[in-house]
Amino acid sequence: MLRFLNIANLAVIDSLSVEFQAGLNVLSGETGSGKSIIIDALGILLGDRFSPDMIRTGETRAFVEGVFDYRGNDPLIALLEESGFASEDKEIVIRREMAAAGRGRIFVNDQIATIGLLKAIQPHVLDIHGQGDQQSLLAPEAHLNLLDMFAGAASLRQKVQAAYEALLAKAKELDQCRQDEAARLQSLDMLDFQIKEISAASLSPNEDAELEAERRRLANAERLVTLCNEAYGYLYDDEAAVLTRLGVILKRLQELADTDASFSPHVEQLASAKYALDDVSYFLREYADNVQASPERLKYVEDRLIEIDRLKRKYGGSVEQVLATLDKLSERQENLQNSEAHAKQLEQECQTLWQAYERDADELSKLRQSSAAKFERAVAKELGEVALGMARFSVRFSKPQVHLASYGSSLEELLGGKQELLSRNGKEMVEFFFSANPGEDQKSMRGVASGGELSRLMLILKTVTAPKLFPRTLIFDEIDAGIGGKVADAVGVRLKRLAKTNQVLCVTHQSQIAKFADAHFLVTKEFTKQRTVTKVDHLDDDGRVEELVRMLGGEDDSAAAKKHARELLKSR
Repeated sequence: MLRFLNIANLAVIDSLSVEFQAGLNVLSGETGSGKSIIIDALGILLGDRFSPDMIRTGETRAFVEGVFDYRGNDPLIALLEESGFASEDKEIVIRREMAAAGRGRIFVNDQIATIGLLKAIQPHVLDIHGQGDQQSLLAPEAHLNLLDMFAGAASLRQKVQAAYEALLAKAKELDQCRQDEAARLQSLDMLDFQIKEISAASLSPNEDAELEAERRRLANAERLVTLCNEAYGYLYDDEAAVLTRLGVILKRLQELADTDASFSPHVEQLASAKYALDDVSYFLREYADNVQASPERLKYVEDRLIEIDRLKRKYGGSVEQVLATLDKLSERQENLQNSEAHAKQLEQECQTLWQAYERDADELSKLRQSSAAKFERAVAKELGEVALGMARFSVRFSKPQVHLASYGSSLEELLGGKQELLSRNGKEMVEFFFSANPGEDQKSMRGVASGGELSRLMLILKTVTAPKLFPRTLIFDEIDAGIGGKVADAVGVRLKRLAKTNQVLCVTHQSQIAKFADAHFLVTKEFTKQRTVTKVDHLDDDGRVEELVRMLGGEDDSAAAKKHARELLKSR
């Protein structure tokens, strides 16, 4: 549910903050006051394209911010937890900043986010239907989605889609395995060369780092011996060596400790220091004795590093990646050498995946078939309530048009003549048929539904399907255009019913719809300081009466007009 919306420097909006409520939120106002800009801002907030021309004149930046409560919205909870953006109070704050020059920024719960995340979040929080958006109902793909929503088929449809993708991937692997013999032998020759090239190097993990360290030691052998000998002399070998003097000091401290016990801890500290320096001197002597300046070994190490670098450039960025490539090449070689056995295994796996697809797709088909009649009855019941009582609506199934040639010969061979039964969304397509007038045959909605009829049909379909989904915000931007009277009143009833399970935002010019509002907002445009500014006010009871008087179409502010408005509010 959308709780708060903040907008700054967008079109005619200077600075705007709106706190929405649960239920039906109505926005009304004169034409051109900026109502649709608020809806556009919500679209931008959830990933719609933004044009710098939309930034308010004279400003360089704009922003839209929304606060959504997502308690009970399980799909969104899962998405946010998976993406690392969840919050303990089940509240999501989305902020999108836009710049006139350069790229903007996106924040989700104060973390930098991407347009991709916004678009993933959008269907879980907002469903926007603007003027003309009802045209989406003309696409049969939308019909299948609506029926599946009504049937509660989301999880089963996901299983079908997963089985479909797995089958296609395995069939592609089978095609690759069945490549012609000449190509197979060529691949084997190449693999044999690559495997021998890597194997001959006898690489070991981390070898390059170890050789690099050895190369530095060999290249600096003389200097290392000199430094070790000098340090050893200062510590141990010279007449004035540190350890010699430290032994004298330790003896004096021991004599002091024999007289005054307060020196005892310092004796222990100095003794520890002497032992540590002894260890250092022994290490220096042994290191110097073991360093050998070997030009032959240095050349071998440098040549070895050159060979390793060549293999890393060719097969991976590290020794570990080169060895991983060797494993993959060996596996590929084994598969090609045993291609016949491997092909039979893949054929069996394809059969198993096809059976899984058939099982899930058949179950989905049964669910769709059994739900279609219920869906038709639910829609038919609503048609009569929006002045379409003589209209008829039906759900019709057809086989999907599938062309599998691009997926390879293995899948075509597996399915034989059953290609039409395989598609990503199941074994059938769905299309809604409609007739607005008695005596006329039902035809595809693409050719028989007018704009006003489509608006009412869209609202009906949302009313029928929305309760099956998770709670979210449904936005209707002037879908009541071209209707009035009892039809507008019926649309208001549908919106009110829809608002019981979802938050609804509705931009309207119809008083018959506005009267049903749980919260009514008046959008106005003012001209101050040589600038146009849009304002939004949450109306109290008296404000609603005055706004309904205006919406009823008169300049009359008489007691009779106000009485009529109050009666409208009582009749909801």
